[in-house]
Amino acid sequence: MAELRFVSHSEIGLVRKNNQDSGFASPTLLVVADGMGGAAAGDLASAVAIDTIRHIVPEPPSTDAASTAAPVTAAPSTAAPSTAKAPTTGEEMLEVLAGAIHQANDRIADLVASDFSLDGMGTTVTSAMFDGTDLGVAHIGDSRAYLLRDGVLEQLTHDHSWVQSLVDEGKISVDEAAIHPHRSLLLKVLNGQTANDPDLTMVALHPGDRLMLCSDGVCGLVDDAMIAEALGRDTIEEALALLVSESLAEGGIDNITVIVADVVEADGTADTAVLGAAAERVIPPVPHPRTGQPDLIEDTVVNLRPTKAAAVPRDDSDEARYNPLPPKRFRFVRPIVLIVALLLVLGAGVGAAYAWTRTQYFVGAEGQQVTIFRGLSQSVPGLSLSTVFEVQPLTVAELPPYYQERVRANIDVSSLESARQTVAELTETAKRCVEPKPTAKPTPKASAPPASPSPEPTSAPESPAPTATTTLPGC
Repeated sequence: MAELRFVSHSEIGLVRKNNQDSGFASPTLLVVADGMGGAAAGDLASAVAIDTIRHIVPEPPSTDAASTAAPVTAAPSTAAPSTAKAPTTGEEMLEVLAGAIHQANDRIADLVASDFSLDGMGTTVTSAMFDGTDLGVAHIGDSRAYLLRDGVLEQLTHDHSWVQSLVDEGKISVDEAAIHPHRSLLLKVLNGQTANDPDLTMVALHPGDRLMLCSDGVCGLVDDAMIAEALGRDTIEEALALLVSESLAEGGIDNITVIVADVVEADGTADTAVLGAAAERVIPPVPHPRTGQPDLIEDTVVNLRPTKAAAVPRDDSDEARYNPLPPKRFRFVRPIVLIVALLLVLGAGVGAAYAWTRTQYFVGAEGQQVTIFRGLSQSVPGLSLSTVFEVQPLTVAELPPYYQERVRANIDVSSLESARQTVAELTETAKRCVEPKPTAKPTPKASAPPASPSPEPTSAPESPAPTATTTLPGC
């Protein structure tokens, strides 16, 4: 009968303030959970997931021989009693895993309902159950499971991330996804919401196969070629050490949790390991919705647990991963839709009004020139409602005073053609109203008087008649 012989490790990394990863490993069950939510207690979410799923199979007495992680003591469990019957085999493993994940999701929802400060926490879950022949895999999020067989690496899970959806749609390549600035944004996690069903897969295993489950603190930094090289080492201890060192060498920007396991013949040296937050985080009791009493496995630990989750340091760097699935997101949908609809209506109205102004014209003055403007003749303080369309050769000063005032006050017209007709009429008025210059009438020369011995008085010379000027209509 085959079983899984494993080594495991979980640590904070080089950047994060606390470890929000959790894990569990046994000869028949491997689970990795990557919590998220920053101040919203992602470590509690991952601990709840591990605490729930680890009870679906009976656990052998634990020794520390198989784990390379620092020795840890698991917190007392508050999971509901296991309903799985041992041994679980074949397709039943998928049903049991899916049921446990849904139960963990319900517990997260209950914790949030009892303490709103936890609103926003969530976790990924990648779990694998082995019956000696087949491996049942249940997965949600972007933690991963890999299989190395005969030197060939195969990824057994599919990331539920936004960047992976772009790869699936052919919009970016796998290489581009590895360096995409939003590669950590998740589309699906375990967060207490409904409709978050895990992916379920069955894989036949053979002796000599090597498995690896990890959080994205490993697979998000170490590429598949290096993962294959590490898993190809002679021993699982060497493989684990290389994977951890490569994750740290790439910056160690996230928590690092990894489990490496070989398929071997059972030898009676079974072991279990609880990793990361699941080994340290206290899970508060939640009142049962029907009885109002805490739903616990061990009633003896009731007095040891606080009624509210302990505060955790804020980790803003982790909150961005959870943006695509904000908790209780539907309560904000209606106001957002209303606001967007209102903005669209206002935008359409403004656009229609602007388009209408582009069909309006008037005649006015731009400096000293008569000008055709496009837009509205009305003025608003600090806002121009018109633009210069055509500057005419006619100056305002050429017009009679009455028309000068009309032009400077703006002459509204019904169309561009009407504006040009108005300018033509103003030009004609300017020509018609030019005041003619008066012309002096020549004075006739007086005839020489006949010679006379004595001068005779002469009449005064005739004054020139003034030229009459006519005031034309409208001038």
